[in-house]
Amino acid sequence: MTDVSCDGCSEEVRTALSRTVSLAVDGSDVDSQTLCPGCFADWIERYERRMQPDPAPSVEGIDFVE
Repeated sequence: MTDVSCDGCSEEVRTALSRTVSLAVDGSDVDSQTLCPGCFADWIERYERRMQPDPAPSVEGIDFVE
């Protein structure tokens, strides 16, 4: 097995433990990161937090439909 460096924390991690996160837009690669398990968990947490929809606005008990 090969050791690689985590793009998040720069620690060396075995290839079998690393995770690669790739971002592509319209078929073109935009970004690719190799992450250790801890940095991958942090990345997933940030992704989930950012992808949560904002609560729908309400005015005096009236809910708006988005």
